[in-house]
Amino acid sequence: MRLILLGPPGAGKGTQAQRLVARHEIVQLSTGDMLREAVRNETPIGLKAKAVMDAGNLVSDEIVIGIISDRIDQPDCAKGFILDGFPRTVAQAEALDRILAEKGLKLDAVIELKVDQDKLVDRIIQRARETAARGEPVRKDDDPEVFKTRLEAFNRDTAVVAPYYAARGMLATIDGMKPIDEVTKAIADVLELA
Repeated sequence: MRLILLGPPGAGKGTQAQRLVARHEIVQLSTGDMLREAVRNETPIGLKAKAVMDAGNLVSDEIVIGIISDRIDQPDCAKGFILDGFPRTVAQAEALDRILAEKGLKLDAVIELKVDQDKLVDRIIQRARETAARGEPVRKDDDPEVFKTRLEAFNRDTAVVAPYYAARGMLATIDGMKPIDEVTKAIADVLELA
């Protein structure tokens, strides 16, 4: 099973990805984790990424796509994978289509978690409070101002990816504001049809 989870930051993609990983024995592929691993392992593409990051620049689509292409060739991806945080742009979605076609693979599903963005900010504030109350460090991404900046970036750059997949008849939209277990069930229902 190969799928993409789309949705703004805080929509619950990470939570649902963890549940999918456990249920289907597939791997979650996060671009940030893959970049760090490629740099740590000093792969050819990792060395390119390190040079760009050391210079204080953003890693290009070409490098990110190269890392994803290398990563999905790994044995642990044989059963499938979940892409979380990729693609972020239509250009990346088109590149992913090419990579998968070259490898003789296809996506089984593209699932978008739709959320009320105003309520999402409240959800993040609550999550930060609960984390602090447990005595755990609050993630930088859970700072309301940082979160609002990330949300603006999503709306500006990434929100266009869902219509790209919708135009290809591949997008399933789920209400991400429902309780976690209901969202999990809705995703399972989509995957049964895929």
